[in-house]
Amino acid sequence: MTRTSPRRAVLAAVLALPLVLGACSGSSGGSDDGGPLELTALDYYTDEPSHSDTEKRLSDCAEQAGATISHSSVPSSQYNARVLQQISAKTVPDVVMVNNPDLPQFASTGALAPLTDLDVDTSRYLPSVLETGTYDGELYGLAPNVNTLVLFYNEQMLADAGVAVPTTWPELEAAAAKLTTPEHHGFAYAAASGTEGTWTFIPFLWGNGGSQLELTSPQAQEAVTFYTGLAAKGYVSTSAVNWTQADAKDQFAAGKAAMMINGPWQIPSLNATQGLRWASTTIPVPAAGDTPVAPLGGELWSVGRSTPEREKAAASVVTCLNAPQTQLATALQNNTVPSDSDSAKELAAQQPQMAPIVDTVTTAKSLTSDSGLKWPAVDAALSTALQAVISGQSSVPDALAAAQADVEGQ
Repeated sequence: MTRTSPRRAVLAAVLALPLVLGACSGSSGGSDDGGPLELTALDYYTDEPSHSDTEKRLSDCAEQAGATISHSSVPSSQYNARVLQQISAKTVPDVVMVNNPDLPQFASTGALAPLTDLDVDTSRYLPSVLETGTYDGELYGLAPNVNTLVLFYNEQMLADAGVAVPTTWPELEAAAAKLTTPEHHGFAYAAASGTEGTWTFIPFLWGNGGSQLELTSPQAQEAVTFYTGLAAKGYVSTSAVNWTQADAKDQFAAGKAAMMINGPWQIPSLNATQGLRWASTTIPVPAAGDTPVAPLGGELWSVGRSTPEREKAAASVVTCLNAPQTQLATALQNNTVPSDSDSAKELAAQQPQMAPIVDTVTTAKSLTSDSGLKWPAVDAALSTALQAVISGQSSVPDALAAAQADVEGQ
């Protein structure tokens, strides 16, 4: 997954686990008999060609580390439950994929090995990417490629209406108002229940200096008021409460919305839409001079706790999986951003339409950077609050007070 997905049932199971486990050494195989070390790896890339491509990269990297590797993939809907079972049984894989919002839950069990203890070179990584793999001051995961959210806009609609590309909240609202006609809305975003709806709003919360753990703060109140107010004024369809990010993209691609918040995974579909002239830019900020702060998406590769020999070999595999040339090739193929700063610049040079995404990544943060283990509660509470306000069932203060109470009650 390059985006996030809600797994509340699984996360509940996470919280039910003992928080601290000893060294987990359930991986089989070794070099005691003089043969190559036999490592294990687990991810959720069950679809082709992702599964086969990843298996080949893992095998090639294991060979470079003087080992072999047994690779398994589990559907994403079952993934966290499988990893948690393995953590509980102390059989966590040597190389394990972690969706970045789930890192705090996994790392807090003690089942992952800090990469900085394994001499992994992180000097070329974007700081925002390293922060995504960090929990409680220790680096537990490295993401070869990441993604984030930006503002997409219909170039023809803006040109026809004489609207400049918005960079601030006042400009965004004015543009959305002018671009709203009987035929289409000025703006679209996903506000469906769950992580996609919450994630789409987070740039507005963080851009205004808010925190996921202080939902009744003035900054949070202002962000929710602005965001939901665009729907209250008719510039965003109230049907957005049922829209995923794919639904918002469909509205935009069909010419039913002039602008939208979305991610680079929509680019292939947008490029395939006949007659659509689109471009993207960083998400507008409250005022000129403010810094955009969007959440990072993407998967991390981590090392499971085992023996020093296995951890060292697994760390070599993780380093290899994150090689700059692999990052750039993946980015060019999948519309992601390399974690290596030089490779990210090269991507922007080769694919100018990715330049706004690269710019946004440099100031982005991990989705759980200010909520940590509280993220599942924040996700559910904030999603409910946004839906209640957009649908007219609650005021902003009441909705956020309820959300804050829910978060504090977890």
